[in-house]
Amino acid sequence: MSVTVRQPILRAEAVYKTYARAGAPIEAVRGVSLTLAEGEFVAVMGPSGCGKSTLLHLCGAMDRPTSGRIVIGGAVVDELGDDALTDLRRTRIGFVFQFFNLLPTLTVLENISLPLLLAGKPLRDVTRQAEDLAGRIGLSHRLQQFPRQLSGGEAQRVAIARAVIHRPMLVMADEPTGNLDSVSGAYVLSLLTELNRERHLTLLLATHAVEIARTADRIVHLRDGIIEHEEVRQRATV
Repeated sequence: MSVTVRQPILRAEAVYKTYARAGAPIEAVRGVSLTLAEGEFVAVMGPSGCGKSTLLHLCGAMDRPTSGRIVIGGAVVDELGDDALTDLRRTRIGFVFQFFNLLPTLTVLENISLPLLLAGKPLRDVTRQAEDLAGRIGLSHRLQQFPRQLSGGEAQRVAIARAVIHRPMLVMADEPTGNLDSVSGAYVLSLLTELNRERHLTLLLATHAVEIARTADRIVHLRDGIIEHEEVRQRATV
C-alpha cells in the first residue's frame, strides 16, 4: 500500500525575534522550529503576549527574524530582496486579521478582488471569480456595500475571501474570531476549515481559545516565545 507524503509548505528553523523596548532587548520569539505540511491546519495557542502574532508575522514573511530561517514553498525569506518578498506575500500567502483590515473606500467586491487586481489579472475574470467567491461565503447581496455597512462577521468573511481568492499555498489567520460574537465566530471558523479542506490550503491560525484550537490537525502551545509542546489531534467538528 502506497503512502502519500505531504510536502512541507512552511519551515521555521530555530527562529528568534528580538525587539528593543526602552533600551532593553525583548525576545518575542525564542528558538522556535515549526513545519507545516501541504494542506495541514495548525493552531498556535497561548495567552496574550506569548508571541503568537509575532510568530505568524514571521511565518507569513511580514517580518524578518533576528536569527534563524523561514522557508516558504522552497523560498528562503532571508535571502529575498524587498520586491521578491512582496511578490511572495502577494502570490503565495493569504492573511486574515482580527480586525479585518478591509480598505474602507473599496466595496466588498473590490476588497475581495484586490489580490488579483494587484497581480494584473483581467478585470472581467477577476470580477467573475470575486462574485463566485462572494456567493460561496453568502454575501452576493453585499457586493456594492462598503466595510462600514457590514457586521463584524460579514467583514471577516470578506477578509477571508480576499485572503484565498488568489489560491495561496499558505493562509495566516491571526485571532480571526477574536473580535466576533460566538455565532459569527463559529461561522467564520467553519468557513476557514471548509476552505482548508476544499482547496487543500495550508492554514496557520493563532488563538487563545481552546474551542478554536481544537478544530485544527495540530496545536502548538506557545508561552513566553517558546514552544512548550505540540498536540496532534483528531479534528473536532465545528
